[in-house]
Amino acid sequence: MNVLIIDDDESVRYMLNEICDFAGWKAIVCSNGKEGVAQFLEKEVDVVLVDFHMPEMDGLKTVDEIRMLNEEVPILVLTVDERQEIADCFLDKGATDFALKPIKAPDLISRIKLHKRLFEATMKKKDEVFVTKGMSQTSLSHVLEFLQSCSQPCAIDEIIQEVGLAYPTVYRCLVHLIEKEKVQKIVSYQKMGRPKHLYQWI
Repeated sequence: MNVLIIDDDESVRYMLNEICDFAGWKAIVCSNGKEGVAQFLEKEVDVVLVDFHMPEMDGLKTVDEIRMLNEEVPILVLTVDERQEIADCFLDKGATDFALKPIKAPDLISRIKLHKRLFEATMKKKDEVFVTKGMSQTSLSHVLEFLQSCSQPCAIDEIIQEVGLAYPTVYRCLVHLIEKEKVQKIVSYQKMGRPKHLYQWI
């Protein structure tokens, strides 16, 4: 498997390269978005890891450029910024999921394996790759299938733990599925603390 790494931090590039080497994957390492897009055009890439803040071409523009070239390849954004509005901007550009910095090797390896598996499953239904701009069918289906398997409503933390996707991705999927009337949000009032939001397949 070929993993395209796009990050302007030399130490992060080195660490990601080492993680890929440990996992038995081929790393294609780039220091900025322009170089990353050029390498994407030249090489066969299975998964893209892209940093948010970079000179010349930032992560948002890089995701947008790669997504215009390929609607299907999984793109994981590396970021320290957990704000949902930032995540929504990336998802609107076509990002698939997120990996928070500092990177933990076991988490990143499992995240990459998950998206490779979901990507391969989606390719069997190629006409369903994207539901709307920025909404990956793989992520949506993964979340929905989990909820369909649950006998009772689930909190978002439970969903994240089971499906292996980042919080911003799961949240965005849930919002979309609620809008499409596939999932309902239930307010559960606790004895102490704030009410809890639970999610259930309709």
